[in-house]
Amino acid sequence: MVRQGDLVMERAGVQDAGLSLGMLPQLLGYHLRRTQVAVFKHFSRTVAIENLTPGLCGMLQVIAANPGLSQSRLAEAMGVDRSTIVKVVKQLDAAGVIERIGSPSDRRSNCLYPSPRGLEAVRQMEKEIVRHEGEVAAGLSAAERDMLIALLSRVYRQAQ
Repeated sequence: MVRQGDLVMERAGVQDAGLSLGMLPQLLGYHLRRTQVAVFKHFSRTVAIENLTPGLCGMLQVIAANPGLSQSRLAEAMGVDRSTIVKVVKQLDAAGVIERIGSPSDRRSNCLYPSPRGLEAVRQMEKEIVRHEGEVAAGLSAAERDMLIALLSRVYRQAQ
């Protein structure tokens, strides 16, 4: 007899090796997390930007798309707290991919700009990300990919 959880696991490609995962296979959050881990691992293997994790690559992408962005606005846009953004900015600065320039309107704030090295990293990253995305979504049609993004966006907005 196949239980509902077993069927969900089978459809999701989860190998249980005789181990019960309890109610986990029925939880959206469980599958989101497994997917996130798998996609980040694939990203780390296929998008080779020296000293930049997937999270740092995302931050650099936002800074490059919004030169002069304040640290607090970056934190807000990425949904992280201020202490996290301070650490991230230090890492990006240490990697030489951004420049911090004091804000002309608020001496306590920095404006973030991609450095020339950062702009080159973004160009390289974008090519590799397109390839990575294609590989990760290879099992989906374009319409399914768009639908998945729309559904995940709805879940994200609802969960906030």
